[in-house]
Amino acid sequence: MFTGIVEELGSVGSRDGARLRINAAIVLEGAGIGDSTAVNGCCLTVVALGGDRGDGVPAWWEADVSAETFARTNLGDLAPGDPVNLERPVRLEDRLGGHLVQGHVDAVGEIVVPAPDLRVRMPADLLRYVVEKGSITVDGVSLTVVEPLADGFTVALIPHTAAVTTLGHKGRGDRVNLEVDVIAKYTERLLQPYPTEGAR
Repeated sequence: MFTGIVEELGSVGSRDGARLRINAAIVLEGAGIGDSTAVNGCCLTVVALGGDRGDGVPAWWEADVSAETFARTNLGDLAPGDPVNLERPVRLEDRLGGHLVQGHVDAVGEIVVPAPDLRVRMPADLLRYVVEKGSITVDGVSLTVVEPLADGFTVALIPHTAAVTTLGHKGRGDRVNLEVDVIAKYTERLLQPYPTEGAR
């Protein structure tokens, strides 16, 4: 579980088939094999660590990315040198600065208008989860919806968020990972009528 508060702007070191190498610093402090880290809002598992910053902390980590994940996220668009938003999982004693984020990307959206007045186009089947002043995750960044639209939504990025995440570097037509509020999805499911005994 994550909060959508990006800890570090890392970069892609390399991609070799399904293996993705990410250069980082902050998120590698205390990291170990098997740990989870969100990359542009997509939860990946650390399978290798290497390099040395000079203080005993690794300089890069690697994850194996499935074909399904490449197909359903923007991770397949990444090339060496590209910046990526990184976040470690939230701990029970941490502040919940953003909102509950699973790291399970629902869909890939498209930037229509870049920051600071970010407008994103999204698939029609997710529009019902977007509400004014509600939460949404864009490339792993917890944001507040300014206005729901017929084909997406708008959010306002403060200069700090634009500077410390990928969203300040993205332009019109760029693809972004989207995760809608999981609480809205659970609520919808719970409010659906249960099937009758004969319909099972």
